[in-house]
Amino acid sequence: MDLSYSPAEHAFQSEVRAFLAEALPSDIAARVARGDGPTRDDMEAWHRILNDKNWLAGPWPTEFGGQGWGPIELHIFEEECALANAPRIVPFGLKMLGPVLMKFGTKSQQAEYLPRILDGRDWWCQGYSEPGAGSDLASLKTRAEREGDHYVVTGQKTWTTLGQYANRIFCLVRTKFDGKPQEGISFLLVDLDLPGIEMRPIRLIEGGYEVNEVFFTDVRVPVANLVGDENMGWTIAKYLLGHERTNIAGTGFSVQALAEVKALARKVLRGGKPLIQNPLFAARLARVEAELDAMRLTNLRMLSLAADGGQLTFEPSMLKIKGTEIRQTLNDLARRALGPAAAPFPSEDLDNLAIAPPGHAQNAAGYFNNRKISIYGGSNEIQRNILAKGMMRG
Repeated sequence: MDLSYSPAEHAFQSEVRAFLAEALPSDIAARVARGDGPTRDDMEAWHRILNDKNWLAGPWPTEFGGQGWGPIELHIFEEECALANAPRIVPFGLKMLGPVLMKFGTKSQQAEYLPRILDGRDWWCQGYSEPGAGSDLASLKTRAEREGDHYVVTGQKTWTTLGQYANRIFCLVRTKFDGKPQEGISFLLVDLDLPGIEMRPIRLIEGGYEVNEVFFTDVRVPVANLVGDENMGWTIAKYLLGHERTNIAGTGFSVQALAEVKALARKVLRGGKPLIQNPLFAARLARVEAELDAMRLTNLRMLSLAADGGQLTFEPSMLKIKGTEIRQTLNDLARRALGPAAAPFPSEDLDNLAIAPPGHAQNAAGYFNNRKISIYGGSNEIQRNILAKGMMRG
């Protein structure tokens, strides 16, 4: 679909494509395309390349080391990166904590942490979910009790993505134990090297290891690491989740996946004909393509509204729902196209198959791993509740 960018936006798109063609290492792109990565080294290498270009934090204001990109420029950059099989930028420092510190942090916190996010000295992870507080985040139990110049933190976080690589974690903790649950939450920055912290891996159904449990036992965290006022963590959490849910939509990844499914359907034969000529499969493919086109246009309308200073409220929830459903539908179509060949977990098992697509090997590991995307960042059921409340109030 040809999107109606302005001449300046088309010029920026061309600039991004040229940069990716020149600067993205081919071995890293190949691993991402196969579904074998990116590895930690890949992510850190791409982080450095983008930072050297001063494009790592493109949307950040120039005063904090960014380019001051608007929402549409960021959309173009992320979509082109996805199409080029660039590693996804780890979002926790750049897209979550960074904006929070710029809005709610003190000058000293901004000066301390923002440069360390950019140059890679700090790898942040997110401490939100708990065993009994996932979609119902307000019921979290991790406690932070003040003792002089420190908070003493005790509790547990779970589903902590890439925590095994991180040296710091931003956490929601309970600092008030009566009244409405939302009113007693604070936002705290924690050094993972502090005594009393244990990180345990969680093995996923496809055999991968990218999420963790984190246990805090009487961890002493300086009060200076509190972001915003005590007990205003719920306000900060909602602000951060708005950034996360828009990012989860992943239109660029869906555009890429659609192209791969089409390439696969042209190779796979059913009844002596390419699968793409099968009326039922073609209808399913056409439906998801139409939904993707509609979502991209809706996304651009929202981005245009935000660029003009408009306030987005429940719209990120809509993008999160539709974006994750489309990505899972494309995974399912690839699985149906491959049939028994989708069963192997390692992508190498598919490399020699004549029907394997030229890009990402749509194996069982990728299919199962992407079942999570409609759950994290607030499950799609929760997002529908947010939409319903927003529409009724509107």
